[in-house]
Amino acid sequence: MQAPSQAPWWRQLSGYHWFVFLVASAAWFFDCLDQRLFSLARIPALVSLMHLPASDPSVQAFGKVVTAWFLVGWGIGGMIFGALGDRYGRARMLTLTILIYSFFTGLSYFSVGRVDFTVFRFLTGIGVGGVFGLAVALIAETVPSGARVQALGTLQVLSTIGNLTAGFAKMWIDSLEVGKVIAPGEGWRWMFLIGALPACMVILTRNYLREPETWLRLKESGQLPAGGIFGPYLSLLSDRRWRGNLIVGACLASTGVVGLWAIGEYAPDLQKTVFKTYYEGMGLAPEAVGPAVNKAIANAYLLNMVGAGIGMTLFTRVANSLGRRRAFAFGFSAAMLVTFGVYWKMDSPNDAYWMMPLMGAAQLGVFAGFAIYLPELFPSRLRSTGTSFCYNLGRFAAAGGSFFSSVLTKDVFGAYAPPAPYRYSAMAMCVIFAVGLVTLCFAPETKGQPLPEE
Repeated sequence: MQAPSQAPWWRQLSGYHWFVFLVASAAWFFDCLDQRLFSLARIPALVSLMHLPASDPSVQAFGKVVTAWFLVGWGIGGMIFGALGDRYGRARMLTLTILIYSFFTGLSYFSVGRVDFTVFRFLTGIGVGGVFGLAVALIAETVPSGARVQALGTLQVLSTIGNLTAGFAKMWIDSLEVGKVIAPGEGWRWMFLIGALPACMVILTRNYLREPETWLRLKESGQLPAGGIFGPYLSLLSDRRWRGNLIVGACLASTGVVGLWAIGEYAPDLQKTVFKTYYEGMGLAPEAVGPAVNKAIANAYLLNMVGAGIGMTLFTRVANSLGRRRAFAFGFSAAMLVTFGVYWKMDSPNDAYWMMPLMGAAQLGVFAGFAIYLPELFPSRLRSTGTSFCYNLGRFAAAGGSFFSSVLTKDVFGAYAPPAPYRYSAMAMCVIFAVGLVTLCFAPETKGQPLPEE
């Protein structure tokens, strides 16, 4: 095997390497854009569809229910398209997943009730779930080995641009509502319409994107897993090494995904209540409170994503220099302490402006590790399946965590005055990060090793 080049990673990429990197990153960019548009539009959409105020516990609780169904669809899509990517090609399946999540995100614009809104989000999740494993497999198997870690880590760093774009889109839509260009309370529909734009990606992926050479060699030699969707899973489970890696990867990814989607995801809901009380206490005119709250939430979100980008960059460097296990240990420990502290002490926009970047760095930093570490656990013929399974099994765990968080909010801590139920449920959920720390005891270290091919 040829030794990795010592040149900076970006100088090791040819024109086509850059093309693959940019296409895969764009697919993940739009995927993250869709996720965050939903996060920011979820409560306004349910306020409109349920005809209740945002502070009503029923709206908050159903927001977690629809999120859970979105995550279930996400998990199902990941399981299906990961296996299909190994069987029929990463590039072909990536094109299909982009079409699915673009189409059903656009349909969310036409929702008339909470049931069809939930159905559209579930179907969107199926498309969203397939992207990560396919994009990661494409990059891991295409770029030179000396550039792999940095390219995959940068893929996740660039995902924050999609999140930031969603934040700017929310601010723009809010300004259109204030200016009466869009009917008040209907801005959420236009946010979902923006999420239909990624269908344009299909032009690039269909005409120019090729399958990785390693996958083509496996196809020519007849070594691709047989049996449709179930074949790759049977191959993974029948081999002791891959089965063990599957369990380790799934536990690590589930920890991060639950931490983000069943805890960090609901920070804007807490902020809406806390910021409203803060501005009312300052004597702000009633008609000015809503816009002030929305602006503060948007600013906090943008800072959260800046922190996420910094956290992912730091994680990539630590993983490359000290190893994957140490990087995850630092990441999960920081996520547990920081997330608990943020939900405990955040009382004003000024608090959020320094707390949210820290939480973004801690919670999302480990996601760079998933892009780097998961494809290193599986051989080429099973890489898309293994990576997608690990990353998306966490969606089912996060859906369960979201349902559980809803129960904590309403039934366990519901007797407390808002925002205490939101605080206490999130703080209790922080125990999930301990699962990742325990799993590291069984995780193989892959630093400096080639991708497994047999």
